[in-house]
Amino acid sequence: MKTGDKYQSRIRRHKKVRAKIKGDKERPRLCVFKSSNHIYAQLIDDENGKVLAAANDLEINKQKKGQKGKTTAAHEVGKLIAEKAKKAKITKVVFDRGGFIFQGKIKALAQGARDGGLNF
Repeated sequence: MKTGDKYQSRIRRHKKVRAKIKGDKERPRLCVFKSSNHIYAQLIDDENGKVLAAANDLEINKQKKGQKGKTTAAHEVGKLIAEKAKKAKITKVVFDRGGFIFQGKIKALAQGARDGGLNF
């Protein structure tokens, strides 16, 4: 597999996912992005084009310096985005995995969000 093929495959998968889901004010889209070093999550209202809440592992690292592993950090990001959603009075979301395969860090973030009280 060439270097660009992996990226293009993720983009193709993301387009398929985004064609099927859409977030609104009552049920925003929980969008996940992961780079090689970090993971990010946003609650997005697609109707108005606004980000309602955002969290990433950089915030977690500032709070907890003894963090072990990227999967654990992803789980903590899920809990953090759930806390921010509660403050914004949001309980239901639509999960957008961003074209990433639902395993590892993406799955840990989703489980952390569920543990924090989000329903999807």
